[in-house]
Amino acid sequence: MLPRLTLRHLGSIAATLCVAAAPAVAADFDGSKPLICAAIDANDCALGIGCARGIAEDVNVPQFIRIDFSAKTITAAGRTSPMQSQARADGMLALQGFEGRRAFSITISESSGKLVGAIAGDEEGFLIFGACTPL
Repeated sequence: MLPRLTLRHLGSIAATLCVAAAPAVAADFDGSKPLICAAIDANDCALGIGCARGIAEDVNVPQFIRIDFSAKTITAAGRTSPMQSQARADGMLALQGFEGRRAFSITISESSGKLVGAIAGDEEGFLIFGACTPL
């Protein structure tokens, strides 16, 4: 007969598993694995007009962003853009690129997967806050 597990035992097991998995989670956001990121909050700004804030789809920002580090591409809403640079420093992963008349810069926390991205164009800009998870 198996021993009966109490809530205290289950809590201890869960805490042990979380601690054991922590180093693997941190490595998920170092640029070695492809990511899917979700835009949580977005701002659409234009010169002389100000900014509209809301969820991604309300301010014309793609809800999901796929980052493929091996192909050096970022894909959103069916469009793929090349990454021109990628760097790591102080627990942050930074990505940058330029396509058409817009430039983008994205930072991802290596410890949490939280994302902040900016897209800048001619008299317009977008600021995006989100979170990523490995594919």
